[in-house]
Amino acid sequence: MLISVIITTKNEEKNIENCLRSVLEQTYPRENIEIIVVDNFSTDRTAEIVQEFSKRFTPLNVKLFNRGPERSAQRNFGVEQSKGEYFIYLDADMILEKNVIRDCVEKIKNNPEIIALYVSEIVMGEKFFSQVRRFERSFYDGTAIDGVRFIKKEKFMEVGCFDERMYACEDWDLTKKLKKAGKTDLVSSVIYHNEEEFNLRKYLGKKGYYSKNMNLYLEKWGESDPDLKKQFGLSYRFFGVFVENGKWKKLLSHPLLACGMYFLRIMVGIKFLIK
Repeated sequence: MLISVIITTKNEEKNIENCLRSVLEQTYPRENIEIIVVDNFSTDRTAEIVQEFSKRFTPLNVKLFNRGPERSAQRNFGVEQSKGEYFIYLDADMILEKNVIRDCVEKIKNNPEIIALYVSEIVMGEKFFSQVRRFERSFYDGTAIDGVRFIKKEKFMEVGCFDERMYACEDWDLTKKLKKAGKTDLVSSVIYHNEEEFNLRKYLGKKGYYSKNMNLYLEKWGESDPDLKKQFGLSYRFFGVFVENGKWKKLLSHPLLACGMYFLRIMVGIKFLIK
């Protein structure tokens, strides 16, 4: 079964080779993987590195395109160019654990009703707030706060792809559409998210940028939607997701990380209310 890996980039010369190498090192057969890099007209060496990587590891199937203006359009274009029955979409600062694609394929072969999979994600970094972000993200796998990442192409096209008006909540929007079209599940293999060491100003700036676009998602589904109540409501976003299914034990076991996490949640909430 051919699997397409869609990677979106913009000035990612520091990260793109690690991302590509993690695809190269998958335990799933290399001849059954194609890589489609959709660059957003980078001004650094991103495109050059992709081309060099492709030449070094021939016959690895790597295709490079340019497309903008935002990642939703980039991803849609990448899927349109793909030939795989299923695809997984990545940001350039993500690194696949070696068994991710194999485990995803095995999961859907064992249950053909599955049309999309969540993949566990681990935030990298050593500083305190990077550890806090890793701790926080560990509560989200397969919840309303998460988004599917490994998807059946036919169903993706059927539900209308990513909404290209959105550069925030587009993964939640796609996940909701796919859950209406078929079954979803979670694999335990992980994607490492190689974000820069945490910087509060940059983090809140990014959240502020995304908040400008969130109204499209809110208007599309309505604030009374059960998923939106979880994604934006205080009761689930601040408490429910951290205590459900016995997760409260992990929360109580790491009080310092929990305090740091709630500090960030409050700061993001304030930023969202201001916007």
